[in-house]
Amino acid sequence: MKKILQKLFSHQTLSRTEAETVMLAIAEGQYSDAEIASFVTVFLMRSITIAELEGFRDALLQKCMPARLDGFETIDIVGTGGDGKNTFNISTLACFIVAGAGQKVAKHGNYGASSISGSSNLMEELGYYFKTNDAQLKKELSEAGICFLHAPLFHTALKNVAGVRKSLGLRTFFNMLGPLVNPAAPAYQMIGVYNNEMARIYTYMLQKKGQPFSIVHTLDGYDELSLTADAKVITEKGERVYSPLQLGKRTVQAADISGGASVSDAAKIFVRILRSEGTWAQNAVVLANAAMALHTTGKYATYDEAYHTAVESLESGAALKSLQTLIQLQ
Repeated sequence: MKKILQKLFSHQTLSRTEAETVMLAIAEGQYSDAEIASFVTVFLMRSITIAELEGFRDALLQKCMPARLDGFETIDIVGTGGDGKNTFNISTLACFIVAGAGQKVAKHGNYGASSISGSSNLMEELGYYFKTNDAQLKKELSEAGICFLHAPLFHTALKNVAGVRKSLGLRTFFNMLGPLVNPAAPAYQMIGVYNNEMARIYTYMLQKKGQPFSIVHTLDGYDELSLTADAKVITEKGERVYSPLQLGKRTVQAADISGGASVSDAAKIFVRILRSEGTWAQNAVVLANAAMALHTTGKYATYDEAYHTAVESLESGAALKSLQTLIQLQ
């Protein structure tokens, strides 16, 4: 690690191979927390390069325990986190609305490192037990339409850096890696990013995969469709800027989508929305993200058609039933 740090401290970047080698060593537990913290801090002071990110991703996938969900065409909906906005768990809620609409979801998530409630914190609070057993995950997909993949169980490196990430409490390049290493290799992905630079990097990497995707970024800094400002949406077919009215029929204020002060608060908001007891603003934001995810699959002629399907999933109780079934299966 000393050689790598000296190289980075002299303002050089890593090749894809060097980045892969370092991440493999992290996964194998070869470095102390102090060494890992020093390494991560470099990338808090400058942008990561595509070669570095590709190398880190290559290593994680090499060490990954795959989730073999054969026979299921899944989607993942995930924000990179780290936008500092403390919203409620919008992406995870969108997953259940999408599942309620009949689209299978393999949600990849983790504990919050720079937020109060990551998706893993929330799912634990709701009574979900993390697992890696393919048969159990397939049963959840079959009956509830969704399964949850807790990243550290599938990725050794993520487990080894969990303490450092939590201690730093800042967004790191690991926020960027999560959406790129879903162990289920979903057919579709919708990824929320907090700035245009990240959108550019993800566009490059996802285009190389050749699968349908959407990258979303609200222009005032949210890593999801927050309806607080115009949003850029990039797909394999190009990019477009949408207004809040186009996406959710209204503009909302930042205070309208706050996630509360604890995991317990986040869970209460989550269940309230799925019970159709959310505020107009909360519902609008969740529906917009679910609609864009459904539209990503290419199974809907227009965004508005996907939006109506998302509304039906929430208002009919199908989204809530998806959650209830998933928890009953634990």
